[in-house]
Order: sequence, then structure tokens, then C-alpha cells
Amino acid sequence: MRITKRTNIAVRLLMYCAAHQDRLVTKSEIAEVCNISENHLAQVINQLSQLDYLSTQRGRNGGMVLARPAEQIRIGSVFRHVEGNLPLAECFADADNTCPLTDACRLRMALQDAAEVFYASLDEITLDALICDNDPLLQILQPVTCARAG
Repeated sequence: MRITKRTNIAVRLLMYCAAHQDRLVTKSEIAEVCNISENHLAQVINQLSQLDYLSTQRGRNGGMVLARPAEQIRIGSVFRHVEGNLPLAECFADADNTCPLTDACRLRMALQDAAEVFYASLDEITLDALICDNDPLLQILQPVTCARAG
């Protein structure tokens, strides 16, 4: 199974917001730290705010913050919402399926079962679990700035 770039960006974005729950974060800072194009990021921000994962504030002092606590965000739900109904294989597509084996193929059912297990395992993981006590990740997401001694 391959995860789309959009889902990858969505999870990085949510982890960044979870690491900075005490303030609004900006698109430009996320793009820089998470190595994401601002154009791709803007699309994902829009989608996640429509799905009620993010709250956004426009304007000069704008930014975004998680719309709900990180411990209430299940990674399986994020994957399902962002991935949508993308077919796992050609035989899952209604319109573009040209496979002559679809009606007799047992692999299709096995793939469907595997996908359900995949998402079920991600349902056990919260956004909070990805960042809490993960010091190496937090060092990347919360780079320490040097304070000048006076």
C-alpha cells in the first residue's frame, strides 16, 4: 500500500501543530521545517480545516492551530479522510477497471481485508502518541533558538 503525498503532508502538518499547541503556527514556518512546498501545504491546510482537524485564522497575525486536542485525533481517521476513496488497485475502480479477472479474483478480497487491517491499526494511534515523549521529533519540530546572554 502506498500513501499519497497529500496524506504524508497532512500528518507532518498535524504533528507540527501538535508540537506547538500553545500558539498559532504559520504556513511558511511549517513549509520550512517540514520541507513542504507552500502551494501543496495550502491545499492540505484547506482540506484539514474543512474536515475540522484545524482551526485557521486569516490576516496579518493569522495562522492555524489544532481544532481539537491531539489525543482525540486518530491517525486512521486522518488517512481515511485525506485519502478519500482512492482505489487500492485497478479492480477497485468503478469507471477505469479493465481487468478481466475482477469477478473471479481472490486477490481483490485479500487486498480489501489487508486495507481494513491497515486502517484499523492506524485507528489505534493518536496524534498525541506520535509526538509525546518523542524528543528527536520535537527537536526537529521545535528548533531551539539561541538566546543572547546580556
